[in-house]
Amino acid sequence: MKHSRSDFPREFLFGVATSSYQIEGHRYGGAGPTHWDSFAATPGNVVRAENGDIACDHYHHWSDDLDLVADAGLNLYRFSTSWARVLPEGRGAPNPDGLDFYDRLVDGMLERGIKPAATLYHWELPQPLADKGGWRNGDIPKWFGEFTDVIMRRIGDRVWSAAPINEPWCVSWISHFQGVHAPGLRDIRATARAMHHVLVAHGTAIQAMRALGMSNLGGVFNFEYAEPSDESDAAKKAARRYDACYNRFFLSGVFHRCYPDEALQGLEPHLPDGWQEDFDVIAQPLDWCGLNYYTRKIISPEAGPWPSWREVDGPLPKTAMGWEIYPEGLEFFLRRTHEEYTKGLPLHVTENGMAAPDPIEAGAIEDAERIAFLDAHLTSVRKAIAAGVPVEAYFVWSLLDNYEWALGYAKRFGLVHVDFHSLQRTPKASYRALTEALAR
Repeated sequence: MKHSRSDFPREFLFGVATSSYQIEGHRYGGAGPTHWDSFAATPGNVVRAENGDIACDHYHHWSDDLDLVADAGLNLYRFSTSWARVLPEGRGAPNPDGLDFYDRLVDGMLERGIKPAATLYHWELPQPLADKGGWRNGDIPKWFGEFTDVIMRRIGDRVWSAAPINEPWCVSWISHFQGVHAPGLRDIRATARAMHHVLVAHGTAIQAMRALGMSNLGGVFNFEYAEPSDESDAAKKAARRYDACYNRFFLSGVFHRCYPDEALQGLEPHLPDGWQEDFDVIAQPLDWCGLNYYTRKIISPEAGPWPSWREVDGPLPKTAMGWEIYPEGLEFFLRRTHEEYTKGLPLHVTENGMAAPDPIEAGAIEDAERIAFLDAHLTSVRKAIAAGVPVEAYFVWSLLDNYEWALGYAKRFGLVHVDFHSLQRTPKASYRALTEALAR
């Protein structure tokens, strides 16, 4: 890598990120069923109908995995907790094995000098709550607050940071409007309610953690740069609608106590009664804001019902996900988030990385494209810092190759290769390059 630790401010922190269902092995340790288990068991939803039963078996290999984090010289490990592992029914009696697991995990990080960065929810809703309507149900913020209290009473005294929900857009839009993720709905009313309830749940969890005396609390949002397909007014309006629904809806709710007009044009008739009264909860003060960034989308207008857009193929090089590589978008979002929303609050790049084929050849994985991807995006981080944006941390997605949701085990994002049969871990060239960069 062309970058080194010394290219960044002295206090700047580097980390890697994972999520519970994607790596832990959900069949272990008394975890309850989730809506991802049901979604994956439905033919046609997931590549080869694969699920997170075993994943990377981090449940048993966590110590070795934390050694990989420490050996790379990383400061931070961003992990998520599984609601269904802690509360198998979603509510009620906790699972002692689940609480003990996260206890061991956090203590293991601290023993290695790694700062634990916790995310409460990364998409795996307990099935009993999904049966009650899940994110469509107006009671879910209360349920999520109860879960927050249970897990953070156990580990909240030792985590470096905490955020309630990873990527609200994925929890709500891609899952309830596009039907690509669990619960696999294509329903605008369900989408509008999920988008709102996920933010009320976010604020409820922040309140619960503040009540426990916790600090360094943030929110984690995902971003895609929306580029109009041409210079026509129609294309520009379609791209702005995309930006409103994908990027601005959730930030506006948390930081501006309102939703963008372009999003409300389609969603407002379907929002729950009294939604305007929930912003006191949604807009709880945060200590930092997290940005997950991977790509841009080229947006074209389309005849038909709202939102009247479609994605078209772009000209830039693409990752194995088919996502364009556009590092300039990361600088754009860091600057815009700072200037228009957070206004001086510390920013963390909580996810950034790429999927690649990553074949093993002679026992090694030479992923030069991933090294170039990380370098290019670190350049964007440096440019944002030079422009006065208070970026304080950068996390690579992901430490390990893992369960990539509807794509099963077909896509690899890890710095470390995982053989999903033997579970052997093999650090890739990108892991070695990052390790060397952080040592410089």
